[in-house]
Amino acid sequence: MTFTVRWPDGSVEECYSPSLVVHDHLEEGATYAVEDFVSRTVTALDLASARVREKFGFACTSAAATSEQVVRSAAFFSPDQPVRVLRMHPPLPRQEQS
Repeated sequence: MTFTVRWPDGSVEECYSPSLVVHDHLEEGATYAVEDFVSRTVTALDLASARVREKFGFACTSAAATSEQVVRSAAFFSPDQPVRVLRMHPPLPRQEQS
């Protein structure tokens, strides 16, 4: 899946995760403080990599690269500045209501 974020300076960055688990940690349209966003994202990507390891027997280097990318990008901002999640694709499948 991919998720697109807008950093405090207005720059937009697209990030990759091998798992939809990111939906458990971030919400499309939500704004997070940089520090919170980094924590949530790194946690989600660590879980995504673990899921890949469980299924295929090796960690996902793309998840690790995305974590590093997010940490590098965040280093330019103060911890309390806002990061907005613009898009998450694909969305979670909709649960049917009974």
